[in-house]
Amino acid sequence: MLSLAACGQPQVEQGFDDPYEAQNRAVHEINRSIDRAILRPASKGYSVIPEPVQRGIGNFADNLDLPGSIVNDVLQANVDDAASNFTRFLINTTLGLGGVFDPATSFGLHARDSDFGETLYVWGAAEGHYVELPLMGPSTKRDAIGRIVDLFANPLGYILPKPERYAIPLSGAASKVGDRYRLRGTIDSILYDSADSYAQLRLLYLENRRFELGNAPADDYFDPYEDPYAE
Repeated sequence: MLSLAACGQPQVEQGFDDPYEAQNRAVHEINRSIDRAILRPASKGYSVIPEPVQRGIGNFADNLDLPGSIVNDVLQANVDDAASNFTRFLINTTLGLGGVFDPATSFGLHARDSDFGETLYVWGAAEGHYVELPLMGPSTKRDAIGRIVDLFANPLGYILPKPERYAIPLSGAASKVGDRYRLRGTIDSILYDSADSYAQLRLLYLENRRFELGNAPADDYFDPYEDPYAE
């Protein structure tokens, strides 16, 4: 599998391929309804949690996700990122009390996120049609497959005993609610204030994802979900 990482340059994608637009728009409206009825109210309730506690929850969730990134780094033959993420995970798990604190960043070890969608890109898989997934939001066929694989790619899910292993999805869900609160202005603007929220979300997702994969110029990059606390 590692040898596939050296198989030529991945294809640079342009424009968008959305043959399922009617179905995607229907899913988009369902996702907006879920956000309006559940996620947005939950994020407002999350606001009562003190900011240092919110940051600790986010740090803990990010630390639990790192082994999955390390697996993808290895599959991509990206030794530098794998070593950096592994060292970061060790430091934050020990000195950071399980990842609640983030001393690794002060040592210059920033998280280098990776996922199986990126792994497929490195292996030369095409982006595929644009799709909007229930609950998960905008994606492509390649990234949709990647998200499914990533559900099972984190080795902590197999190493940790029950009920400790449930901390991975629970902390991830809490962190997402926190993200929804911190980025509420941008997300509300996209979902509820734009003339066509589906088209805007599609455009932003594809541009940002291609930038992450190295397929777009930095001058054209805008991340609507940028962490306002990131340095």
